[in-house]
Amino acid sequence: MGAIKNFVKSAATVLPEIRKPTRKPSLNEKLIWTGIALIVYLCMAVTPLTGVQIGSQSQFSYSNIIFASQQGTLMTLGIGPIVTAGLILQLLAGSEIIKVDFQNPEDRSIFTSATKLLTMIVIVVEASAYLIGGLFGSIAPSASIAIFFELFCASVIVMLLDEMVQKGWGIGSGISLFILAGVAQRMMWDIFSPIQVPLSGGGTTGLPVVAAYYGGIPALINATISGHPFDAFFRENAPNFPSIFGLILTICAILVIVYVEGMRIEIPITSTKYRGFAGVYPIKLLYVSNIPVILFSALTSNISFFGAYIWKSYDPTNTNPYINWFAQYNTTQIASDPTESALSYQSLKGNLIYYMTSPNSIFVPHPDYIRALTYVCFAVIFSVMFARIWVEIGGLSPKAAAKNLIGADVMVPGFRRSGASVEAILQKYIPVITIIGGIFIGLLASLANILGVYGTGVGLLLMCDIIIQYYQMLVKEQLENMMPRLGALLGRT
Repeated sequence: MGAIKNFVKSAATVLPEIRKPTRKPSLNEKLIWTGIALIVYLCMAVTPLTGVQIGSQSQFSYSNIIFASQQGTLMTLGIGPIVTAGLILQLLAGSEIIKVDFQNPEDRSIFTSATKLLTMIVIVVEASAYLIGGLFGSIAPSASIAIFFELFCASVIVMLLDEMVQKGWGIGSGISLFILAGVAQRMMWDIFSPIQVPLSGGGTTGLPVVAAYYGGIPALINATISGHPFDAFFRENAPNFPSIFGLILTICAILVIVYVEGMRIEIPITSTKYRGFAGVYPIKLLYVSNIPVILFSALTSNISFFGAYIWKSYDPTNTNPYINWFAQYNTTQIASDPTESALSYQSLKGNLIYYMTSPNSIFVPHPDYIRALTYVCFAVIFSVMFARIWVEIGGLSPKAAAKNLIGADVMVPGFRRSGASVEAILQKYIPVITIIGGIFIGLLASLANILGVYGTGVGLLLMCDIIIQYYQMLVKEQLENMMPRLGALLGRT
């Protein structure tokens, strides 16, 4: 372990770093730097890679939300390497495979440097996997080298932007900011996109082109002008396009999420250090937040990624019975120029990946209700499983929570001030709430996906959680600006 620490310390001297501000920036300065980070991210999210069409590898589009990525652009990897490296090290630290004392500044600094180093390793691995796996199509060696360096440099910039925001130059974290921007951008596109997309005709068919507005509101306006406003409710002529019914469900889902975010069990506590101080220890219904559904989405994304690679390498004709039970795909050209190599991978019915991934919508001709049911079941089962695992290794277990309370010099009135008694109290609530919370977010995320909500179910969960966090941070910032001494009471420096 000592050798690893020494290696990380040595590597930290050459890793790029954003220094903390020498003075605390004002709220306006933080907003400006946060805006700059957001603009840089959005610019990279629309800049295509060399020789790659934006939107290629569309079988992974459902992972764009959690990784704030945009396929075929500089943001193809998004925040995926940062999230992956952070989760790996948090799991190792939470399970005490590696010993980290987060109260020790040196250990905390080494852990941060290790996260950054592992992030850069993950960037190299993921960028290489995309190229070696051929998921950008057939690309010349020179273009492959250019794409690798583009992905590497863009991902490092994202890592530094996140570090800049987190170190006090901005508000919140870059990861949350980029996820929120991605979800909001997708929702605005679903609602207001004025683009007309061809549905049939044209080309060599000799038939007139039939097109429809992609956005829900433009489609409603067009249908109302045509005298058939209800055509925009379910979009039967374009079932995969955003509909007014989906917009109504989106609003309802947001209200449910906001309501559930406020549900909690409050355990009364008193301070043993300051006489007369009393408060509550809240245990939220969403005790593990959105971590379980994020892990499930990451799991299905990685399974799909490696499934497509295995299929493309060993079973492109779908004739291998051993691979067929796991992955079967049908490729179609999605580039406007037939000479382009961008392909869309469509999972075929009957394999594991098909039943683990979302059908996107059940309001289509001949929907596969079996697939929708299995997807919901997978989402719920894995969300509960990941919730229970995360509670144990993420420092949220009754034992860990009791240790934190005792360390903060508080006790539960009417019970002895000992870890065992406090743990017994928390043991009554945390395991049950963990399971209920896992079931809720698994159901909400999966049902929202198959019912066609805007921004996907995972996206809505993340968006609402991040907006609530930003609201609380902005309130604290404003209070500190109005009353500087309040910063000490809020635990801020």
